[in-house]
Amino acid sequence: MSYLDYNVAPAPTGFRKALFLNWPLVLLISAVACIGFLMLYSVAGGDAETWAKPQMYRFAIGMTAMFALAFVPMWFWRGVSTISYVICLLLLVAVELIGDIGMGAQRWIDFGPFRLQPSELMKIALVLVLAAYYDWLPLQRVSRPLWVLIPVALILLPTALVLKQPDLGTSLMLMAGGGIVMFAAGVSLWYFGAVIGVVVGMVVAVLESRGTDWQLLKDYQYRRIDTFLDPSVDPLGAGYNITQAQIALGSGGWSGRGFMQGTQSRLNFLPEKHTDFIFTVLAEEFGFVGAISLLALYTLIIGFCLYSALSNRDRFGSLLTIGISGTFFVYFAINMGMVMGLLPVVGSPLPLVSYGGTAMMILLMGFGMVQSAHVHRMR
Repeated sequence: MSYLDYNVAPAPTGFRKALFLNWPLVLLISAVACIGFLMLYSVAGGDAETWAKPQMYRFAIGMTAMFALAFVPMWFWRGVSTISYVICLLLLVAVELIGDIGMGAQRWIDFGPFRLQPSELMKIALVLVLAAYYDWLPLQRVSRPLWVLIPVALILLPTALVLKQPDLGTSLMLMAGGGIVMFAAGVSLWYFGAVIGVVVGMVVAVLESRGTDWQLLKDYQYRRIDTFLDPSVDPLGAGYNITQAQIALGSGGWSGRGFMQGTQSRLNFLPEKHTDFIFTVLAEEFGFVGAISLLALYTLIIGFCLYSALSNRDRFGSLLTIGISGTFFVYFAINMGMVMGLLPVVGSPLPLVSYGGTAMMILLMGFGMVQSAHVHRMR
């Protein structure tokens, strides 16, 4: 009998599992959500009925689901990983055939009482299937080319379907989330270096081809690039959103203008102020202190997830936790980079803060799986 055999505690059973939940993670998630309620109340001009109260109801349902999923043993998640991926893939195909169109994108399926965005489900399903794959795959095969092509195909297939909707933000999250699981599983860094090299080469080729006979993009697409690099090129058109967001970020200063005192949001200069650009409302009203406080809470959530993953004796549970927390990181990193002008505007909400039903519910379900891995980590 090995040393580990003497030191592995039996998994908790029944309601005793509640004692083994990652309670600091629960408190941090609740704190971020409360900031979201506060901001939604503010952008509605002091009206809770418009966005804040519906968001509270969704959060309550999502937290209930998170606690319920935390009690589910890890063998169940491992068992349903493949079928969940296939179902989500079929739903993405269904979006192409019968999906609802909104704001120029075809991303939802109407089920009557509610609308479902399958790309949000795929974020979790992809992490599940990749974690199960690397849990099954022997370590000595992880970096062999044939066994690397399989997860790459699993990532690229839904990414292509989501990109066609079009939804650049979610497609980036799928690729990043899948890449994080592959990295955590031990795939050789040479593969990641090759991908980075290809991406850099494609960017250089696109920029160098402008104005030549072999121009790779349309003229309007190059104008979008110009606007991203310098929003002042078209301040009333394509550059309007990011220009107003940067004004809001700068006007907040160190401590902000005060709760419900932000001029950019109150005078409706900010676009999508309750969804994609809600971070700028926070920065204008509470300044640098408020913005860095939210970032600190996000960082602590990632930290507690990584600690749970590193202390997990189950490879599947560890990879699942890293994958979901990594996807969460990419989620808020893309949104913050977008509103600060560091990334193109791709339509990505701020997790647990922006108004939205599907995104919050799926994210809390993902954290429920993280809790499940934490509760059963000593099996």
